[in-house]
Amino acid sequence: MKLELRGITKRFGPLVANDHIDLVVEPGQVHALLGENGAGKSTLMNVLFGLYQADEGEILVDDAAVAFKGPGDALAAGIGMVHQHFMLVPVFTVAENVMLGHEPTRGGGLLDLDAARRTVRELSDRFGFGLDPDAVVEDLPVGVQQRVEIVKALVRDARVLILDEPTAVLTPQETDELIAIMRELKAQGTSIVFITHKLREVKAVADVITVIRRGAVVGEASPDAAETELAAMMVGRSVSLGVDKEPAQPGEVTFRVEHLTVRDPNGIAVVDDVSFAVARGEILAVAGVQGNGQTELSEAVVGLVPATGSITLEGRELVGLSPHEILDAGVGFVPEDRTVDGLVLDFTVAENLVLDVYDRRPFARGIALDLGAIRDNARARIEEYDIRTQGPSQEVGRLSGGNQQKVVMARELSRPLKVFVASQPTRGVDVGSIEFLHKRIVAERDAGTPVVIVSTELDEVAALADRIAVMYRGAVVGIVPADTPRAVLGLMMAGVSAEEAHAQATETELDQLADEHTHETGAQQ
Repeated sequence: MKLELRGITKRFGPLVANDHIDLVVEPGQVHALLGENGAGKSTLMNVLFGLYQADEGEILVDDAAVAFKGPGDALAAGIGMVHQHFMLVPVFTVAENVMLGHEPTRGGGLLDLDAARRTVRELSDRFGFGLDPDAVVEDLPVGVQQRVEIVKALVRDARVLILDEPTAVLTPQETDELIAIMRELKAQGTSIVFITHKLREVKAVADVITVIRRGAVVGEASPDAAETELAAMMVGRSVSLGVDKEPAQPGEVTFRVEHLTVRDPNGIAVVDDVSFAVARGEILAVAGVQGNGQTELSEAVVGLVPATGSITLEGRELVGLSPHEILDAGVGFVPEDRTVDGLVLDFTVAENLVLDVYDRRPFARGIALDLGAIRDNARARIEEYDIRTQGPSQEVGRLSGGNQQKVVMARELSRPLKVFVASQPTRGVDVGSIEFLHKRIVAERDAGTPVVIVSTELDEVAALADRIAVMYRGAVVGIVPADTPRAVLGLMMAGVSAEEAHAQATETELDQLADEHTHETGAQQ
């Protein structure tokens, strides 16, 4: 099936999310839609899937114009979508989830679960998904849940499959498996629209790459294009994708976490007996698939959630202190969600830059704020951190995501710190801002501060870390050197111990070499 978008425009008030976008997806093609967070990729696909109505433009299927008033129309036309956040009922089985919305029935109007099971098995065997129709979804790994979503689309005869940021919650191994599935789908005639901001994955699987920036198509590229070229198209200028840093020179260990446990309201340990130590002048990166306790760990460090165990900074116990007391003790903290926990969006840039120091000199005189000192501080931080703003008095909520993150980083790094903790420091940030923020994090390390980075982006972990702690289901599986292979880290992110992961990865590499040797020998014969 050939799919074409012509002149698609979507507005939300004064914001133009999609600006006269043209896109052609040929039959049996993997067409990557590459762009930064907020570039308009998901909005465009929501228009295609009937979730939004375009203000201008048209959609063509096999050269015939169509109008989708809802997802049902898109599904009927052969277009399926796997959303970034899965649309599954956790307590239902795989078969029950797949049949939802078009339930097969038998005599008397009873549900025909056997027919649903047969359908799941047939599609699973056809594409090598390895799905058990009777498995309960909440018991399945995230990568397998994603396959259930794909089967949901295929069972409705989807000939074009939209995958919206499909690797955001996958381990590296699960990502490789998804790429293999995409290739198998392509081989059997399914077209795929692959929405992502990850350059490595685009180059691995795409036939054609369309780059979107600020709601408009800025060009097409070949998968053979260099990552730096694609990054430049995404942000509009050349950027460095690497992190230039000297080897760490660790000093005294001053930050310790020992037997830390955090329980959710149901009493379940979301951080389970975690221990690690960080020295002055080193970066410990905490890696893992989202939802394995990293968020609660970082929040426990700053006192946002109750915890048991011990967190000491230069010998002072932090567990039991208030967030204000912990910040005063020298902890710098960049939260996972800047708009919820890091900024007051209705406050100005200047006000946000002093949120945790507004009550002390030079920003306060007694009970009164020194507005001149606050404004001067803002001007200095705006220049130092290259914050793109109209000025200190602009509301921070009107800044781009990257500039909002710069405000948070500038505030936290502009006071004397004894430890710096950053959770997802570059989430939702453009490539150019990522380059800048990484430099500031490394500079803080080089100034002798212990640094803890929590990130689900494995490329970021590998680039910044001096050591890597991998979390799985609330526990630290192991702490390994920064040069640990991605294959080993991926296995650890799935719960495999460091020793077993090294052994499995080595065995896999040997098997691959043997396969390559067999193919070469056969070719020579």
